[in-house]
Amino acid sequence: MLLLWVSLVAVSALAVQAPGAGEQRRGAAKVPNVVLVVSDSFDGRLTFHPGSQVVKLPFINFMKARGTSFLNAYTNSPICCPSRAAMWSGLFTHLTESWNNFKGLDPNYTTWMDVMERHGYRTQKFGKLDYTSGHHSVSNRVEAWTRDVAFLLRQEGRPMVNLIHNRTKVRVMERDWQNTDKAINWLRKEAVNYTEPFVLYLGLNLPHPYPSPSSGENFGSSTFHTSLYWLGKVSRDAIKIPKWSPLSEMHPVDYYSSYTKNCTGRFTEKEIKNIRAFYYAMCAETDAMLGEIILALHQLDLLQKTIVIYFSDHGELAMEHRQFYKMSMYEASAHVPLLMMGPGIKVDLQVSNVVSLVDIYPTMLDIAGIPLPQNLSGYSLLPLSSETFKNEHKVKNLHPPWILSEFHGCNVNASTYMLRTNHWKYIAYSDGASVLPQLFDLSSDPDELTNVAVKFPEITYSLDQKLRSIINYPKVSASVHQYNKEQFIKWKQSIGQNYSNVIANLRWHQDWQKEPRKYESAIDQWLKTRMNPRAV
Repeated sequence: MLLLWVSLVAVSALAVQAPGAGEQRRGAAKVPNVVLVVSDSFDGRLTFHPGSQVVKLPFINFMKARGTSFLNAYTNSPICCPSRAAMWSGLFTHLTESWNNFKGLDPNYTTWMDVMERHGYRTQKFGKLDYTSGHHSVSNRVEAWTRDVAFLLRQEGRPMVNLIHNRTKVRVMERDWQNTDKAINWLRKEAVNYTEPFVLYLGLNLPHPYPSPSSGENFGSSTFHTSLYWLGKVSRDAIKIPKWSPLSEMHPVDYYSSYTKNCTGRFTEKEIKNIRAFYYAMCAETDAMLGEIILALHQLDLLQKTIVIYFSDHGELAMEHRQFYKMSMYEASAHVPLLMMGPGIKVDLQVSNVVSLVDIYPTMLDIAGIPLPQNLSGYSLLPLSSETFKNEHKVKNLHPPWILSEFHGCNVNASTYMLRTNHWKYIAYSDGASVLPQLFDLSSDPDELTNVAVKFPEITYSLDQKLRSIINYPKVSASVHQYNKEQFIKWKQSIGQNYSNVIANLRWHQDWQKEPRKYESAIDQWLKTRMNPRAV
């Protein structure tokens, strides 16, 4: 790690700009290399003030100083597989029909990397991808399919923390470090010798909480796990204890999420602070892996020829709004980091425009000089970040002043849709009538504690009409509802006589086994209930 810090000083002296992006994008031999480092569960607000004051993130700060940071970047679905499916396809979730963590893209789907490879790029992927169908557990699937059933079952154990007391233990997430090493070895042994441009993708699991092997009270919980080394990067005094609404005043969907995540019980301030501190320490370890990639590019004389992009699939609530994990449209869950640096990218620029991960697909093709398909949901970010793009000449290609995010998976009992504009965040649910919407003024209420949907009915109506012009969300909700039933029935039939035993031993088993017939009957009733035609 000493070498890492020494090298950081050396790299800081570099000017990573190269000839203009327009010049580089003319002719395949001159287009830049691209390296993407993609983490999991990283709260985007940590990449700018005041969130950045709580933990030392030297390489994220380096990218900010040497490139462009997007202050208002969002996931298109706050859960791993659907978010990544949107990023790899450039399409909104309702178009990919990646409804949950088991339902992603077809393994043969043509991604932006496939297109770049066809246009002469050498390509390589290491680490977490998680965008095709079929990778997550039976429990995760069943919990998503049955979220409409009229019962409350805890799907998670109480969130935990686990500390390694070794002050020199750096490689806590061993698998991520191994994948980082593989990426660096590929750069050193292969990429450096290419005459063609290359694109490298490194997917990290951090700072996603670790699955806990615990039984009993903490069965199915997630653990925030780090060492004293990384905890030393966290300013404990700067950690903010989030305000919580009383359980009786929570929005019904928020209450459901808090209950299923086992967070409706009592937490001391020390517990909450520990969870948040450990999470920030995990973010510091993530930053170090990003740093290893940047330093390797520098040492191989590739940094000035390579656009580096860092982002995350979604954020982490870390006990905000009485929740951990993601699966929420609140800022901690939906707001992601997005930074770019390299040849032709503006230096020390902060972009306030709202953007989202579907913009990665057209951006990658734009970097490579490849014509963009007409059916994409996203827009290239180069007009906002490249030195050679002038807005007055590219007005029609600039990003619209809104982004869409949607969620249809577990831990939330209604399909959720978020329209984020420069000023407002509007969240609609289900068919738009059976569950009340939420409206937050992020300029005056950054913690999203006051729902002003009733206070500003004209704004609520206007944003709802805009949302409906983008997506017929009552129809999508009905479609997902029907899909969930069909998939559950197929699964139930596939396990035959073992059904009662299997379903009683999912992550919610401690609640279920107290009254198994009650819950099986609730599922039977749900399967018999037809959708309200008005919703369609």
